Amino acid sequence: MRQGFFRTLTGAVLGAGVGFAGSLEAAHAIESCVASLKKQAVAAGVRPEIAERMLSGAKYDEKVIRFSTSQPEHKTAIWDYMAFLVDKERIEDGKANLKKHGRTLASIEKRYGVDRHVVLAVWGIESDYGQFQGDFYTPHALANLVCAGKRRQKYFRGELIKTLQIASRGDVPVNDFRGSWAGAFGQTQFMPSTYNSLSVDFDGDGRKDLVNSVPDALASTANFLKNAGWRDSRPWGFEAKVPSGYKGPEGRKKYASLSTWGQRGVTKIDGGKLSGKLEAALIRPAGAGGPAFLVTRNFRALRSYNASTSYGLAIALLSELVSGGDPIKTPWPTNNPGLSRAQRLELQKLLNKNGFNVGEPDGKVGPATRAGIRKAEEKHGMPVTGRPSWNVYYALGGR
Repeated sequence: MRQGFFRTLTGAVLGAGVGFAGSLEAAHAIESCVASLKKQAVAAGVRPEIAERMLSGAKYDEKVIRFSTSQPEHKTAIWDYMAFLVDKERIEDGKANLKKHGRTLASIEKRYGVDRHVVLAVWGIESDYGQFQGDFYTPHALANLVCAGKRRQKYFRGELIKTLQIASRGDVPVNDFRGSWAGAFGQTQFMPSTYNSLSVDFDGDGRKDLVNSVPDALASTANFLKNAGWRDSRPWGFEAKVPSGYKGPEGRKKYASLSTWGQRGVTKIDGGKLSGKLEAALIRPAGAGGPAFLVTRNFRALRSYNASTSYGLAIALLSELVSGGDPIKTPWPTNNPGLSRAQRLELQKLLNKNGFNVGEPDGKVGPATRAGIRKAEEKHGMPVTGRPSWNVYYALGGR
């Protein structure tokens, strides 16, 4: 059935590089492709009215295609990434949600053996504790990736069909599929295939609703991490101190016992000696001049949620701070740090105030904001980067 579907598409849509993206030709190809998708969904068991409702109106979306070739966790400096993901507001909101959902989180931890603070941190990073689940109507985003994307069309087609099947079963209402450009949805952003294999009905209402049910979303996240190898008998890791000039092994796959790391001269961040059989790997995500961490295989489980060391570390550090732990001691190696979400919002206001119009301030740094930043940097004699940094924030009057 899948091969038959791909034979129905035009050669232009089949091509890995759709050179006419954004043109009228692309728009017409999308319409033809979506019509075929509806038929394929029905053939896969989706109720015809569901396929029609969820795919009708799908148009070419330049933003989806652009995002599919540029993921921030792989291109953003880690100090920028941490500045807006692990900020004061997210930490305080996490502590409040820890109290509000304490009983549910405790039950989830008991059943799945995953630290409640880690589950909470995933929720915080993925959707700001359910407050923001995404910009995109995921069926339309997935249709774009199938019909006009430059890679993995077959994979995204499968995810689209699974999305429609989930709605057809009645687990999630048709209009509630808001999420990422890649098709992840819900309070902890599951891809449809992951939903099918690992989501759970924790509130017992007969539906696995990761959009509207906090218990279902959090328990499903714990189930995902357990399946990925999380074991509650070990921590995710901790900040460490590496001796000056260290030339020994490092990298997230090079595990050794804590005793071995101690023999190599690595210590706890306070200088305490390392000992024991617990295995960990040494990572220095900002290079030798930045913080170092010894991470266990539980960190590998965190990283499996999104294959990025920066992402895994954001979850780990947020979980520590929400639970009352200390922030990292070693500063990031930059004299121009990144901005929190509140500071990004203020930066947009300052850009507008100084004549660099970026539209209505919302705290999200998109093309208009980056263009405004570049103009401000040029005016103030700075390197032109378009980056929301402390230096440009300060130059425009931020405090």
